[in-house]
Amino acid sequence: MNDLLVARRAALAGAAVGLRYFAALAELPRELKSDGSVVTEADRAVEAAIREVLCDARPDDAVLGEEAGQTGGGSRRWIVDPIDGTALFVDGDDRWLVLVALEEAGEIVAGVAVVPAQGRIWWAQRGCGAFEADISGVSLRDERRIFVSRDGQGGLAGSMLGVIPTDGELSPSERELIAPLSAVATTVPWGIHAALLVARGQLDLTVQVRGQVWDFAATSLIVEEAGGRFSGLDGQQRPAPGPALFARSAALHAAALQILTAPHRTAPPRAAPPRTADVNRGPLLYRRR
Repeated sequence: MNDLLVARRAALAGAAVGLRYFAALAELPRELKSDGSVVTEADRAVEAAIREVLCDARPDDAVLGEEAGQTGGGSRRWIVDPIDGTALFVDGDDRWLVLVALEEAGEIVAGVAVVPAQGRIWWAQRGCGAFEADISGVSLRDERRIFVSRDGQGGLAGSMLGVIPTDGELSPSERELIAPLSAVATTVPWGIHAALLVARGQLDLTVQVRGQVWDFAATSLIVEEAGGRFSGLDGQQRPAPGPALFARSAALHAAALQILTAPHRTAPPRAAPPRTADVNRGPLLYRRR
């Protein structure tokens, strides 16, 4: 079994465990980590299921997980976020993800993102493109290659922007960070992880205002293999802690990065009239169970 299939198998195993807990949220105790973020037994159980698959298939590889830290060593490392969006998960919101990626010699070479409660999966392998499919039981159906949008190669004015996390979870400093970009782009709600909507061609930009390597490893590769761009706000393309930017093109990425890293600069005026979410380009609506 090749590495991508191992990653998909591991992510789907974790997704199945996550769904069982998601179906019984009323009985699931919540805890707080030292950083104030929510964690549950579900996070640990999903990571354990993923690690079991990875360790059986690739026993010599290292595994880095959000909940259990890193085990093993060497030039190959699996990076796992068992439930990306635990706050959404415990609130009954169906937008949480399971993320699995493989890093080899410092480069992400395979990545899988599953949205279990919506029955969808995305994946990419370095140099082989990005794909999406629906999940039917343990099988995949309607597999399709995805690409960033090539419609309208204009600049920032009127571009569609997704912001992660959801609006209610942003701190004042995070709102200040994205304000200059929001002044020229049209911020829209997202029904699936906003970085995946960039890969699918339904958003032009996504800013994820906080995260660790496990938050970005899989989605960064999926966006890049769909033809887009990813980096931290320092311009570093390798996933790392801190805020990050996803864009459908190199030019748009550079323009957005310039605004985000120059917070005291006067933002260009918003295009008139402002562009709103185009429902004909696909499902962008907020989804809550």
